[in-house]
Parts: sequence; structure tokens; C-alpha cells
Amino acid sequence: MALKSIDPTQTKAWKKLEEHFEDIKNVHMKHWFEEDTNRANRFTVKWDDFFVDYSKNRITQTTIDLFLELAEEVELKNAISSYFLGDKINQTEQRAVLHTALRAPETAEIFVDGENIIPRIHETRGKIKSFTNSIVNGKHTGFTGKSFTDIVNIGIGGSDLGPAMVVEALSYYKNHLTTHFVSNVDGDHVNEVLKKLNPETTLFVIVSKTFTTQETLSNANTIRQWFLQSANKDAISKHFVAVSTNIEKVKEFGIASENIFPMWNWVGGRFSLWSAVGLSISLSVGYDNFSALLSGAHKMDEHFKNEPFKNNIPVISAFLSIWYNNFFKAESEAIIPYTQYLNQFATYLQQAIMESNGKTVMRNGDIVTYQTGNIIWGEPGTNSQHAFFQLLHQGTKLIPADFIGFKKSLHGNKEHHNKLTSNFIAQTEALLKGKPKTEVKRELLDTKLSKNAQKTLTAFKIFEGNEPTTTFFIDKLTPQSLGKLIAMYEHKIFVQGIIWNIFSYDQFGVELGKQLASSILKELNSVKTKSHDSSTKNLINYYKNI
Repeated sequence: MALKSIDPTQTKAWKKLEEHFEDIKNVHMKHWFEEDTNRANRFTVKWDDFFVDYSKNRITQTTIDLFLELAEEVELKNAISSYFLGDKINQTEQRAVLHTALRAPETAEIFVDGENIIPRIHETRGKIKSFTNSIVNGKHTGFTGKSFTDIVNIGIGGSDLGPAMVVEALSYYKNHLTTHFVSNVDGDHVNEVLKKLNPETTLFVIVSKTFTTQETLSNANTIRQWFLQSANKDAISKHFVAVSTNIEKVKEFGIASENIFPMWNWVGGRFSLWSAVGLSISLSVGYDNFSALLSGAHKMDEHFKNEPFKNNIPVISAFLSIWYNNFFKAESEAIIPYTQYLNQFATYLQQAIMESNGKTVMRNGDIVTYQTGNIIWGEPGTNSQHAFFQLLHQGTKLIPADFIGFKKSLHGNKEHHNKLTSNFIAQTEALLKGKPKTEVKRELLDTKLSKNAQKTLTAFKIFEGNEPTTTFFIDKLTPQSLGKLIAMYEHKIFVQGIIWNIFSYDQFGVELGKQLASSILKELNSVKTKSHDSSTKNLINYYKNI
């Protein structure tokens, strides 16, 4: 069933939200907390090992009720059903969107073009398991009989960002293998990685759906040439594996057919870490942990699919995002994880969110008249507190932020974790309350400054607060809890796309740059320069004349 095209701004609920926004846009949240001692409990969702407090947002119960009306008007429930059933909701490419199927149990039945895809998925998972175990336990060795010590994932975009983020996030659970990621076509990048490697003990995983991606194939061929300085072509089959659909190209490269893992066109690259694209994850942390990651994601799938919207974590998260983007006109969202393990989480979400919902055309082909998409950025706390929190506290921009924290540390250093958690909680309170003039004056009275100096400083030390935050408090960073967290954001993306009436799962906007780069590359290697705008022509000529 195709998704309907419903302009959200023409719904009754949207018009009510506009009126409601005018009523509360200038209200300070701290007044709502003073008036309602139960506010935090009413705007908290407790689910499994997640505690999600969204009470520090510029909303009332009316806000949520009106968004629930909007969800009904845009037929969100039907859209979710189509999403999970495998309907071709990626209509511009005539594809289903089924990354959720990759973590479904073996007993599930999901049909694409009349075929139940679950058996194929679990067959591939079985292959990932056996291959992972053979590498980890040393059964599969390199061309000199030595066990592998290093894994190199060669990919870009979704073939890199997801696995790289998860491998770093789960580094506490890693085995003896060291995993590296090569993505950028910058030759300095790949050569810096190669400096650290021994060809006798390194396994290379090439991830490319078409096996034609410029960056991935350039890096793969450079690595192949480096490898063949130490080994013969027959050794390639022992050291290189591929995740691809282009079997012939992979075989031409020298990779054995048994070392080719499948990809499917009903999984977008930025949602593919759950598939064989996650082979480097499985190799890094072991198949059992990879399986737990998938299991956690499936739990969030079930929550999203079955939980009433009023207590549905991805749905509420999407409501809040649209509230700030379309009504408060906030242009960006900050993701602040209070764990160094999630150092790459915001980077990963940049692709997942911005490539999905950065669209200007409604599902009926009309140009949108409202803002879609969000600019995503962030950094782990407490580092970010000493970097960009000044802007959050006293800048002129409204920037809603997700704070992600964990009750338990992995290494058990209670003293450190108490300090980390105190900052995690304190910053959301500071962003809520701010520092009013009366408090600033009281603090300055305790200093040795003159009265004139105190008066001068007062304005600079005031900040209003009323800055929105949503707190995700999770028991512990485990493969399963990470799976839930990633899946939560995936489903938030989906809900936003449904409400904004756009197609979230194509990415035609990335194609033009690729096409022009291919054309310019030919010019860089020739004497002639084609017709370009004067700036582009000057840049090409400047490079060629170096």
C-alpha cells in the first residue's frame, strides 16, 4: 500500500497547534514545574531499561494531545503498518524499507514481491556467525598460516558510519582483533591505516552494494596493490571478503564466492549495519554481541509498532522535533551522549537523519511550504560543556538537545561516574532554570568587586534558561541497549517523514556531486578543461598548474 500524501499544514490539528504555539511560546518552563509538582512524572516514559524524561520541553499536555490528533490525521498508524509489512513505501525507487526485518526473529514472516525474506536473512546471519567464529578462534588463517590480528572495513557512508560507530561504542566488549575503517578517498587516510598493518595477519572487508563506488573501489585497489607486494593473487581469497550484490565484479577482484555476503535493495545504506554490512561489528565484538545488538533493536521495533502513541518513545521524540523545527523555527538539534564510547554517535545520526529528511518535495510531487529536516550535531559530555555549551546557555539560537546517559559505568569507577552523572543531570537543570538577575546580583555581592563593577557585570552573567532538553537515562551501555537506542532514532526519522509528507528513504541529492566529480576527474587528467562557471574553471586550472 502506497503512503498517502497529506500536507500537514492543511490539517485541523496543525492549525490548532499554530494557535496553541502563540499561547505558550513565551512561557518559561520553570513556571510549569512550579504549578505542577507531577509534571516530571506525567512527561516521562519508563520502558524496559530506558527512562525517558521529556518534561524539560516547552510543551503542555495540550501540545501532546494536539500532536496525537495530527498523527491521526496523517494516518501514522497505517503508515507504520505499511513500513513493517514491507509495502513499497520508498515509492520513488519502488522499494520496501525493511531494515526492521533484519532483526526480526526466525519465526517471523515478511513478504517482498511474494517471497518471505526472513529465511534469507537468517541464512546470512548464520553465515556471518560461522565466518566470525572461524576468524576469532583462528581456524581461518592468512596466507602464511598465521591467525588474524586486524580487520579493515573498506566502505563509505552507510557502509562505514554505522559499523564504525558501533565498533567504537562497543569497544568494551571487543575481542583480540583490532578493527580499522577506511572510508575517505583521501590517499593519506588509507596510507596511514596501512602503516599499522601486517599483510600476513590482516583481513579486509569491502562493503559496496554495486562494487563501483569511487571512494570504496579506489581504496580497495590501493590496498590490493599494497597486499600483493607481500603475497600472490591466490592469497587474496584468504584475506579479502565482500558485502555486495555485484557478484561478477567481486569475483574479478579475486574474492572467493564463499566470501561474498549479500545486500538487498530494500535496505538503505544508512540503515544497513544490521545486515552483513555489520560483519566488521561481528568480527570486532563476536557474533553473540552482534546478535544482542539486533535483539535490542527488535525490542524497540516492537515497542514502536505496538505501544500507544502517548507512551511511544520514537513517536514522542518526533513530535518534539517537529514542534521546535516547524513552530519555534529551531534549525538544529544537539545530541549529547554522556559516555566517550558514543563519540561517533552524532556523526552517525547526521547521515541517518539529514540524508533521510533533507527533502523539499511532498509525496505528491509538490514543493513543500514548510521546513523539513534538522541539522544534527553534537559531542560527548563533559567535553561539550567546555566547547559549545556557552552557545546553548547564552546564545541567541534555540537548540533543543537530547542528553543520553547511563546509570552504570562499564569499568565500575564509581567516583568518576558520579562526577559524569552529576554533570549530565546538572546541565539539563541549568538549561531549564538559567540564572536570573536576582541570583546574579546575590552572587556578585559576595565578591570584592566595587558596586559599579558589579552593576556592569550583571547583564553579562544573566541567562534566561528555558532551553529544551530530553533526557534518555539507560541502565547500562550494552549491545542490546545500543540496539534499542539506534532503532529509536531510526523510527523517529520515519515518523518525522510521515508527518512532513516526504519520502525519507531515497537520496537523489547526493547524485549530482558524484556525476560532476567523475567529469572533473577526467579533466584533471587531461589538458583540456570543459565549460564551467568561472569559479569552478579557476579552481580546476589552479590545481592543474601546481
